[in-house]
Amino acid sequence: MKILVGYKRVVDYNVRIQVKPDGSGVVTEGVKLSANPFDDIALEEALRLREKGVATDVIVATIGPADCQAHLRNGLAMGANRAIHVVTADAIQPLTAARALLKLIEKEQPDIVILGKQAIDDDCNQTGQMLAALWNRPQATFASKVEINGGAARVTREVDAGLETIEVDLPAVITTDLRLNEPRFIKLPDIMKAKSKPLETIDFASLGVESGDHLKTTAYAAPAKRSKGVMVKDVAELVSLLKTKGLV
Repeated sequence: MKILVGYKRVVDYNVRIQVKPDGSGVVTEGVKLSANPFDDIALEEALRLREKGVATDVIVATIGPADCQAHLRNGLAMGANRAIHVVTADAIQPLTAARALLKLIEKEQPDIVILGKQAIDDDCNQTGQMLAALWNRPQATFASKVEINGGAARVTREVDAGLETIEVDLPAVITTDLRLNEPRFIKLPDIMKAKSKPLETIDFASLGVESGDHLKTTAYAAPAKRSKGVMVKDVAELVSLLKTKGLV
């Protein structure tokens, strides 16, 4: 069995985001960039399935600029067998990403595609669902538990009402939630081994993907600073103050 894992690079979740002075985007120069946390979980789950003997080949793939190769090497150091880098300097929206991943699926013929449920930079939560629709295969989103039984995957999903368990035929798309697993730490020997693992580079234009980037962001702005709180003596004063502000 072969597993393809989407592995997006984003601004590290510990970094305080700063908007560029001209409002054209967020500052990424000199900022730590890391794997999307949900994608780390996706890769970890693929590696655990391989360790259980369910899969034999785990491939990490990313779409991004030329300097994403170091990011992919981290995925290889975690344990992926090989990596695919679709090179483009342009920002990619979910539909275009799904179409590009579909081209990789047609090339690699994986049995399972695992993606993070969303990326922490745009929070779209769309690529996995769009990919399943384009591929015309089942999807199991927000997975907190994955079990593979022959030609089917039994997935426990996190939903508003609690947990839901579904079974989907393979091949299928699975997107991961936070509680699925705890990604492993990368050890120094694995970093050294990753340097010799295969990393294939594909130019985005060569895929022949039709752009699905229909949204245009005109400006970015930081959230307004919160004003200081006000202490009140009792409930009556609180209600009076809320009325004055027109909130009740």
